[in-house]
This record gives sequence, C-alpha cells and structure tokens, in this order.
Amino acid sequence: MQLDQVKAIITGGASGLGHAVAQYFVGHGGQVALFDVNDEKGQAAVTELGATARFLRTDVTSEEGVTTNVAAAHHAMGGLNVVINCAGIIGAGRVLGKQGPMPLANFSGTVMVNLVGSFNVAKAGAALMQNNEAGEDGERGVIINTASVAAYEGQIGQAAYSASKGGVVGMTLPMARELARFGIRVVTIAPGIFWTPMVDGMPEAVQQSLSASIPFPSRLGRPGEYASTVAFILGNRYINGETIRLDGAVRLQAK
Repeated sequence: MQLDQVKAIITGGASGLGHAVAQYFVGHGGQVALFDVNDEKGQAAVTELGATARFLRTDVTSEEGVTTNVAAAHHAMGGLNVVINCAGIIGAGRVLGKQGPMPLANFSGTVMVNLVGSFNVAKAGAALMQNNEAGEDGERGVIINTASVAAYEGQIGQAAYSASKGGVVGMTLPMARELARFGIRVVTIAPGIFWTPMVDGMPEAVQQSLSASIPFPSRLGRPGEYASTVAFILGNRYINGETIRLDGAVRLQAK
C-alpha cells in the first residue's frame, strides 16, 4: 500500500506512538482520523497536522461509539483502508498489594481498554474495509495492533497489563486467518521501552536506568521508529498474522 493512499484510523492518535504514526502518514500524503479521549490533545494534534487530519473523541470500549465514529471517519476521508490501534493504559498494580487484593475493576478495566478496545475498533474497521476495491494481491486493508514485550516477560505489578497485551498477541493470527478471505491483513507490533509522555515525566536517573537496560542500541525507542515500522508493514504485503518485537533486544526482568 502506498502511503499517499492511506486513509487511516489511529486510536490513541493524540499523543505518543499513535501521534507519531499520524505525523508519518500525513507527511507522506495520507489522511488520518484520530480517535482519543483527550479533547484538548486531540484538537491540538489536528491543528498541527493540518487539513488531512480530523479528531473524533472516542472511548474504544464503547461498541456503539466506535461503530458511529468509524463510519464518520470513513465518510470524512472518503474511505478507510488502515486501522492502527495505539490506545492503551498501563494498569499497574500487584495482585496482592499493600492495600489487599487488586480490585477486579482494575484488572478488567485494563483488559477492556487494551484488548477489548483493540478488537472493537478492528472489527468495526474490517466491516467497512471488506467492501473496498481490491488492490495488488487482492488487498483491501491492514489492521495493526499494539502489544508490548510485557506480553512475553511481564514484570511484577503487570499482571493486568501483560494479560491484556498477551491477548492482543493471541488474537493476531486467528484474526489474520479469518480476514484473509477479504484481503485484510492483521499484524501486531510489540514495542519495548519507548519515549512516551509517561517516560518524559520520570526522573532523569530512572530514564538513564531504563536506557542502560537495553542491549543495543542502549537507549529508549523513539516514536518515529514505531511509525517507520508501521510504514514497512504497510509496504510489505507478505507480512501477515505476525507479532514483531521492536525492543533493542531487551528482555524484561522480574522487577
């Protein structure tokens, strides 16, 4: 898929990895619809990105809201051929913490945003993309979800987060197999430790410690590197049903 033909929905597109993807697409002639719950950041993002971007306040856990906004984005862009799921929450907390067992709402809330939200937007997008005119190799669309290396090496305090991201990894292949008959590819990226607004707020000593834990290059990932990986996936149609680790060879320790 050529980047100037991209008509993409990007969840979590107002900041972090999602915003980096939006910048990349717009910079290469594509159109984007940013789904986010932060109105202020969403409006600021589309002002920066320009006329080929629009913002729709979206709670990815709302089936009705997502369906409505996916249809609105499709109409505004004159089509839809890419869905990028970057919306997510950390959901940190121990199963048995100082205040007692983790409230179930904490666990289920993390799973709802990170896993159910990704599925919710993906299936709504696929329902429209299946009607696209087929391109080369019969391709009609691409769905890229965001997992985490914590899906494989979850640390203490990441039970909810790791479960949610492990679910994203787990649904990648069966979804790709099912949607293959429509010419829709499904791929997941599992980032390691990246520069995000959350990391920006950490003390410099913590940032340096995180950087030192990464074998090579010994630094945090840059959002632009996530965006360029997305672009590579779009350009290589033979990548399908796969989860790609993007982590500088890091393997998370227990804590």
